[in-house]
Amino acid sequence: MLYPMLLEAPLKDYLWGGTRLKTKYGKKTELNKVAESWELSCHKDGKSIIANGEAAGQTLESWLDKQGKSVLGTRAEAFPYFPLLIKLIDAKGNLSVQVHPDNDYAMRVEGEYGKTEMWYIVECEPGASLLYGFKYKISREEFKKRIEENTLLEVCNRVPVHKGDVFFIDAGTLHAIGEGIVICEIQQNSNTTYRIYDYGRVGKDGKPRELHVGKAMDVTKLEPPTRGTKALAHIDIIPGLRAELLAECEYFTVYHGSLDGVCQLQAGAESFQSLTVLEGDMKLSCGQDQLDLSIGRTVFLPAGIGTYQLSGTAEFILSKL
Repeated sequence: MLYPMLLEAPLKDYLWGGTRLKTKYGKKTELNKVAESWELSCHKDGKSIIANGEAAGQTLESWLDKQGKSVLGTRAEAFPYFPLLIKLIDAKGNLSVQVHPDNDYAMRVEGEYGKTEMWYIVECEPGASLLYGFKYKISREEFKKRIEENTLLEVCNRVPVHKGDVFFIDAGTLHAIGEGIVICEIQQNSNTTYRIYDYGRVGKDGKPRELHVGKAMDVTKLEPPTRGTKALAHIDIIPGLRAELLAECEYFTVYHGSLDGVCQLQAGAESFQSLTVLEGDMKLSCGQDQLDLSIGRTVFLPAGIGTYQLSGTAEFILSKL
Protein backbone atom coordinates (compact mmCIF):
# COMPACT_ATOMS: atom_id res chain seq x y z
CA MET A 1 0.00 0.00 0.00
CA LEU A 2 1.29 3.44 -0.92
CA TYR A 3 1.15 6.20 1.67
CA PRO A 4 3.11 9.35 2.69
CA MET A 5 6.22 8.25 4.55
CA LEU A 6 7.76 10.29 7.34
CA LEU A 7 11.52 9.82 7.34
CA GLU A 8 14.13 9.72 10.09
CA ALA A 9 17.45 11.07 8.87
CA PRO A 10 20.98 9.75 9.50
CA LEU A 11 23.04 12.51 11.12
CA LYS A 12 26.70 13.50 10.57
CA ASP A 13 28.90 15.24 13.17
CA TYR A 14 31.60 16.70 10.92
CA LEU A 15 33.98 19.10 12.68
CA TRP A 16 32.53 22.27 11.11
CA GLY A 17 28.95 21.55 12.23
CA GLY A 18 26.85 23.39 14.80
CA THR A 19 23.86 22.69 17.04
CA ARG A 20 20.98 24.38 15.21
CA LEU A 21 19.77 21.14 13.59
CA LYS A 22 19.28 19.85 17.15
CA THR A 23 17.93 22.94 18.88
CA LYS A 24 15.80 24.45 16.10
CA TYR A 25 15.16 21.73 13.53
CA GLY A 26 14.23 18.97 15.96
CA LYS A 27 16.98 16.40 15.34
CA LYS A 28 17.11 14.11 18.39
CA THR A 29 20.58 12.74 19.00
CA GLU A 30 23.31 12.37 21.59
CA LEU A 31 25.84 13.86 19.16
CA ASN A 32 27.33 17.12 20.45
CA LYS A 33 26.87 18.75 17.07
CA VAL A 34 25.09 17.92 13.84
CA ALA A 35 26.69 19.14 10.63
CA GLU A 36 24.37 17.32 8.21
CA SER A 37 21.00 15.65 8.36
CA TRP A 38 20.45 13.35 5.36
CA GLU A 39 16.74 13.95 4.97
CA LEU A 40 16.17 11.68 1.96
CA SER A 41 18.87 9.10 1.43
CA CYS A 42 19.39 5.60 0.09
CA HIS A 43 23.18 6.01 0.08
CA LYS A 44 25.38 3.36 1.70
CA ASP A 45 26.93 6.03 3.95
CA GLY A 46 23.58 6.85 5.58
CA LYS A 47 20.05 5.58 4.88
CA SER A 48 16.71 7.17 5.77
CA ILE A 49 14.42 5.14 8.04
CA ILE A 50 10.64 5.09 7.52
CA ALA A 51 9.01 6.31 10.76
CA ASN A 52 5.30 5.65 10.22
CA GLY A 53 2.79 3.17 8.83
CA GLU A 54 3.18 -0.48 7.94
CA ALA A 55 6.76 -0.04 6.74
CA ALA A 56 7.94 1.72 9.94
CA GLY A 57 11.45 0.71 10.94
CA GLN A 58 12.56 -0.25 7.45
CA THR A 59 15.11 1.74 5.51
CA LEU A 60 13.59 3.57 2.59
CA GLU A 61 15.99 1.66 0.35
CA SER A 62 14.79 -1.76 1.53
CA TRP A 63 11.14 -0.75 1.07
CA LEU A 64 11.86 0.48 -2.45
CA ASP A 65 13.64 -2.77 -3.28
CA LYS A 66 10.50 -4.71 -2.35
CA GLN A 67 8.12 -2.38 -4.20
CA GLY A 68 10.00 -2.05 -7.47
CA LYS A 69 10.86 1.05 -9.49
CA SER A 70 7.26 1.95 -10.29
CA VAL A 71 6.99 3.79 -6.94
CA LEU A 72 9.79 6.11 -8.10
CA GLY A 73 7.96 7.05 -11.29
CA THR A 74 8.61 6.85 -15.00
CA ARG A 75 11.39 9.45 -14.93
CA ALA A 76 13.39 7.23 -12.58
CA GLU A 77 13.70 4.62 -15.32
CA ALA A 78 16.67 6.63 -16.61
CA PHE A 79 18.59 5.94 -13.37
CA PRO A 80 20.01 2.55 -12.30
CA TYR A 81 20.02 3.72 -8.66
CA PHE A 82 17.93 5.89 -6.33
CA PRO A 83 18.69 9.29 -7.86
CA LEU A 84 18.50 11.92 -5.08
CA LEU A 85 20.11 12.78 -1.77
CA ILE A 86 18.63 15.68 0.21
CA LYS A 87 20.38 17.26 3.20
CA LEU A 88 19.99 19.98 5.78
CA ILE A 89 23.43 21.45 6.49
CA ASP A 90 24.44 23.61 9.48
CA ALA A 91 27.80 25.25 8.84
CA LYS A 92 28.95 26.75 12.12
CA GLY A 93 32.44 26.83 10.61
CA ASN A 94 33.73 27.06 7.05
CA LEU A 95 33.55 23.94 4.94
CA SER A 96 36.62 22.94 2.97
CA VAL A 97 37.13 24.31 -0.54
CA GLN A 98 36.06 21.39 -2.70
CA VAL A 99 34.77 20.10 -6.00
CA HIS A 100 32.69 17.15 -7.20
CA PRO A 101 33.36 15.06 -10.33
CA ASP A 102 30.89 14.42 -13.14
CA ASN A 103 29.37 11.01 -13.82
CA ASP A 104 32.01 9.79 -16.27
CA TYR A 105 34.98 10.59 -14.04
CA ALA A 106 33.31 9.44 -10.82
CA MET A 107 32.22 6.09 -12.26
CA ARG A 108 35.66 5.45 -13.72
CA VAL A 109 37.63 6.50 -10.63
CA GLU A 110 35.29 6.09 -7.65
CA GLY A 111 32.74 3.51 -8.75
CA GLU A 112 29.74 5.73 -8.10
CA TYR A 113 27.95 8.52 -9.91
CA GLY A 114 29.13 12.12 -9.83
CA LYS A 115 27.51 15.02 -8.05
CA THR A 116 25.63 17.99 -9.40
CA GLU A 117 23.79 19.76 -6.60
CA MET A 118 21.91 22.90 -5.62
CA TRP A 119 21.73 24.93 -2.42
CA TYR A 120 18.85 26.90 -0.96
CA ILE A 121 19.92 29.32 1.78
CA VAL A 122 17.52 28.58 4.64
CA GLU A 123 19.03 31.09 7.06
CA CYS A 124 22.34 32.87 7.59
CA GLU A 125 24.10 35.18 9.97
CA PRO A 126 24.70 38.82 8.93
CA GLY A 127 27.72 39.08 6.64
CA ALA A 128 27.79 35.36 5.81
CA SER A 129 29.28 34.35 2.47
CA LEU A 130 30.37 31.33 0.46
CA LEU A 131 32.77 30.46 -2.34
CA TYR A 132 31.30 29.82 -5.78
CA GLY A 133 33.73 29.26 -8.65
CA PHE A 134 36.52 31.67 -9.59
CA LYS A 135 36.66 35.45 -9.96
CA TYR A 136 38.08 35.04 -13.44
CA LYS A 137 39.30 32.27 -15.73
CA ILE A 138 42.63 30.85 -14.62
CA SER A 139 45.04 28.36 -16.14
CA ARG A 140 45.72 24.88 -14.82
CA GLU A 141 49.26 26.03 -14.01
CA GLU A 142 48.00 28.95 -11.90
CA PHE A 143 45.51 26.67 -10.15
CA LYS A 144 48.28 24.23 -9.21
CA LYS A 145 50.65 26.99 -8.09
CA ARG A 146 48.05 28.69 -5.90
CA ILE A 147 47.20 25.40 -4.21
CA GLU A 148 50.90 24.81 -3.49
CA GLU A 149 51.43 28.37 -2.21
CA ASN A 150 48.18 28.56 -0.19
CA THR A 151 46.92 31.53 -2.21
CA LEU A 152 43.91 29.81 -3.78
CA LEU A 153 41.37 31.86 -1.81
CA GLU A 154 42.64 35.02 -3.51
CA VAL A 155 41.06 33.95 -6.82
CA CYS A 156 37.92 32.28 -5.49
CA ASN A 157 34.61 34.05 -6.10
CA ARG A 158 33.25 34.97 -2.64
CA VAL A 159 29.52 35.73 -2.66
CA PRO A 160 27.53 37.35 0.21
CA VAL A 161 24.40 35.30 0.93
CA HIS A 162 20.87 36.02 2.08
CA LYS A 163 17.90 33.86 3.00
CA GLY A 164 16.29 32.56 -0.18
CA ASP A 165 19.38 32.67 -2.40
CA VAL A 166 19.84 29.71 -4.74
CA PHE A 167 23.14 28.27 -5.95
CA PHE A 168 23.33 25.62 -8.68
CA ILE A 169 26.58 23.71 -8.34
CA ASP A 170 27.34 21.88 -11.57
CA ALA A 171 29.81 19.01 -11.25
CA GLY A 172 33.28 20.56 -11.60
CA THR A 173 32.39 23.86 -9.90
CA LEU A 174 34.73 24.85 -7.07
CA HIS A 175 32.70 25.74 -3.97
CA ALA A 176 32.69 26.07 -0.19
CA ILE A 177 29.87 26.83 2.24
CA GLY A 178 30.90 29.60 4.63
CA GLU A 179 30.36 29.79 8.37
CA GLY A 180 27.02 30.87 9.79
CA ILE A 181 24.82 29.36 7.05
CA VAL A 182 22.04 26.76 7.10
CA ILE A 183 21.41 25.19 3.70
CA CYS A 184 19.00 22.74 2.15
CA GLU A 185 20.97 20.77 -0.42
CA ILE A 186 19.45 18.68 -3.20
CA GLN A 187 22.00 16.57 -5.06
CA GLN A 188 22.69 13.46 -7.03
CA ASN A 189 22.94 10.37 -4.87
CA SER A 190 26.70 10.49 -4.41
CA ASN A 191 29.15 11.10 -1.58
CA THR A 192 32.27 11.78 -3.66
CA THR A 193 34.00 15.04 -2.72
CA TYR A 194 37.51 16.20 -3.59
CA ARG A 195 38.93 18.49 -0.93
CA ILE A 196 41.30 21.15 -2.26
CA TYR A 197 41.95 23.43 0.74
CA ASP A 198 40.98 22.95 4.40
CA TYR A 199 42.34 25.90 6.41
CA GLY A 200 44.98 23.67 8.00
CA ARG A 201 42.45 21.81 10.16
CA VAL A 202 42.94 18.39 11.72
CA GLY A 203 40.43 15.57 12.04
CA LYS A 204 39.38 13.51 15.08
CA ASP A 205 42.63 11.57 14.81
CA GLY A 206 44.64 14.75 15.28
CA LYS A 207 46.05 14.59 11.75
CA PRO A 208 45.44 17.04 8.88
CA ARG A 209 42.41 16.02 6.88
CA GLU A 210 43.15 14.40 3.54
CA LEU A 211 43.32 16.59 0.44
CA HIS A 212 42.58 15.31 -3.07
CA VAL A 213 44.51 17.82 -5.14
CA GLY A 214 45.33 15.56 -8.09
CA LYS A 215 41.74 14.48 -8.62
CA ALA A 216 40.49 18.03 -8.06
CA MET A 217 42.81 19.30 -10.77
CA ASP A 218 41.39 16.67 -13.14
CA VAL A 219 37.77 17.80 -12.74
CA THR A 220 37.64 21.50 -11.71
CA LYS A 221 36.26 24.07 -14.16
CA LEU A 222 38.76 26.93 -14.00
CA GLU A 223 36.32 29.77 -14.67
CA PRO A 224 33.56 31.85 -13.06
CA PRO A 225 30.11 30.26 -12.66
CA THR A 226 27.52 31.12 -15.30
CA ARG A 227 24.35 30.74 -13.26
CA GLY A 228 22.60 33.32 -11.07
CA THR A 229 21.63 33.08 -7.41
CA LYS A 230 17.86 33.59 -7.58
CA ALA A 231 14.83 31.40 -8.23
CA LEU A 232 14.16 30.57 -11.87
CA ALA A 233 10.45 31.44 -11.81
CA HIS A 234 7.55 32.44 -9.56
CA ILE A 235 4.36 30.39 -9.71
CA ASP A 236 1.16 31.85 -8.25
CA ILE A 237 -1.50 29.62 -9.78
CA ILE A 238 -2.12 27.43 -6.71
CA PRO A 239 -4.58 28.87 -4.16
CA GLY A 240 -3.04 28.99 -0.68
CA LEU A 241 0.50 28.49 -1.95
CA ARG A 242 3.19 30.77 -3.34
CA ALA A 243 5.71 28.63 -5.18
CA GLU A 244 9.07 29.30 -6.78
CA LEU A 245 10.91 27.04 -9.20
CA LEU A 246 14.45 26.98 -7.78
CA ALA A 247 16.25 24.58 -10.09
CA GLU A 248 15.54 22.24 -12.97
CA CYS A 249 17.98 19.85 -14.62
CA GLU A 250 18.26 16.24 -15.77
CA TYR A 251 18.80 15.09 -12.18
CA PHE A 252 16.17 16.98 -10.17
CA THR A 253 13.47 19.66 -10.14
CA VAL A 254 13.14 21.72 -6.97
CA TYR A 255 10.51 24.19 -5.72
CA HIS A 256 10.26 26.41 -2.66
CA GLY A 257 6.74 26.70 -1.28
CA SER A 258 5.26 29.29 1.08
CA LEU A 259 2.00 27.89 2.44
CA ASP A 260 -0.63 30.07 4.08
CA GLY A 261 -3.92 28.24 4.30
CA VAL A 262 -4.87 25.17 2.31
CA CYS A 263 -3.65 23.90 -1.07
CA GLN A 264 -3.86 20.73 -3.11
CA LEU A 265 -0.94 19.16 -4.96
CA GLN A 266 -0.47 15.92 -6.83
CA ALA A 267 2.20 13.23 -7.01
CA GLY A 268 1.62 11.66 -10.42
CA ALA A 269 3.05 8.62 -12.12
CA GLU A 270 6.07 10.48 -13.52
CA SER A 271 7.95 11.00 -10.23
CA PHE A 272 8.03 10.55 -6.49
CA GLN A 273 8.11 13.74 -4.41
CA SER A 274 9.88 14.78 -1.22
CA LEU A 275 8.80 17.63 1.07
CA THR A 276 11.17 19.13 3.65
CA VAL A 277 9.76 21.69 6.10
CA LEU A 278 12.04 24.68 6.66
CA GLU A 279 9.79 26.87 8.81
CA GLY A 280 6.42 26.66 10.53
CA ASP A 281 4.02 23.72 10.74
CA MET A 282 1.69 22.07 8.27
CA LYS A 283 -0.56 19.05 7.95
CA LEU A 284 -0.41 16.69 5.00
CA SER A 285 -3.58 14.74 4.16
CA CYS A 286 -3.71 11.99 1.54
CA GLY A 287 -6.78 9.76 1.55
CA GLN A 288 -7.11 8.38 5.08
CA ASP A 289 -3.53 9.27 5.97
CA GLN A 290 -2.60 12.44 7.85
CA LEU A 291 0.80 13.67 8.98
CA ASP A 292 1.72 16.66 11.13
CA LEU A 293 4.91 18.12 9.72
CA SER A 294 7.01 20.54 11.76
CA ILE A 295 10.27 22.28 11.01
CA GLY A 296 13.03 19.87 10.02
CA ARG A 297 10.74 16.99 9.01
CA THR A 298 10.79 15.31 5.60
CA VAL A 299 8.14 13.15 3.97
CA PHE A 300 8.48 10.85 0.96
CA LEU A 301 5.52 10.58 -1.43
CA PRO A 302 5.64 7.57 -3.79
CA ALA A 303 4.88 8.19 -7.45
CA GLY A 304 1.23 7.70 -8.30
CA ILE A 305 -0.05 8.42 -4.81
CA GLY A 306 -2.28 11.07 -6.36
CA THR A 307 -3.77 14.23 -4.87
CA TYR A 308 -2.72 15.36 -1.41
CA GLN A 309 -3.59 18.41 0.67
CA LEU A 310 -1.37 20.71 2.67
CA SER A 311 -2.76 23.02 5.36
CA GLY A 312 -1.10 25.44 7.78
CA THR A 313 1.55 28.14 7.64
CA ALA A 314 4.94 26.89 6.57
CA GLU A 315 7.86 27.09 4.17
CA PHE A 316 9.06 23.91 2.52
CA ILE A 317 11.19 22.48 -0.26
CA LEU A 318 9.52 20.15 -2.77
CA SER A 319 11.92 17.95 -4.74
CA LYS A 320 11.21 15.51 -7.56
CA LEU A 321 12.74 14.18 -10.77
